[in-house]
Amino acid sequence: MTSTIGFYFAAALAGVAFVVQQAANAKLRGALGSGLWAGFTNFAVGGIAVLVVIAILRESVPSLSAVGRAPWYAWIGGLLGALYIVGSVFLLPRIGAASLIALILVGQMLASLAFDHFGLMGVPVHEAGIPRLVGAALLIAGVGLISLF
Repeated sequence: MTSTIGFYFAAALAGVAFVVQQAANAKLRGALGSGLWAGFTNFAVGGIAVLVVIAILRESVPSLSAVGRAPWYAWIGGLLGALYIVGSVFLLPRIGAASLIALILVGQMLASLAFDHFGLMGVPVHEAGIPRLVGAALLIAGVGLISLF
């Protein structure tokens, strides 16, 4: 139980980092005068940070055979991340942080329900029963209240 609470806290902390990241990227867009350069800078700084952690932990470089075992869709994360970052950089100043995060959350919730229910991309199946669907509907209603008023 204690580890579960710790995991929940870590997830909530990741949510805080998520919002701070969006605000920082929007500010960087304003400073650089370009959402595309802000997005590129975001990925470059993040890539350097991951390389530092790899060096500290002394992670070995994956073999070419390991790289070849990954399915094609395993390689689209960076592309989708770029779409997400650049889109967020452009949208935050126009619709606000609360609306942006709420709408992203709705998209994530609906997609994750589909991934869970159908086991898409190898995700373990968790059926979308009535409680989950009602929860998603309440989330969407909450987003409407946050975004429209």
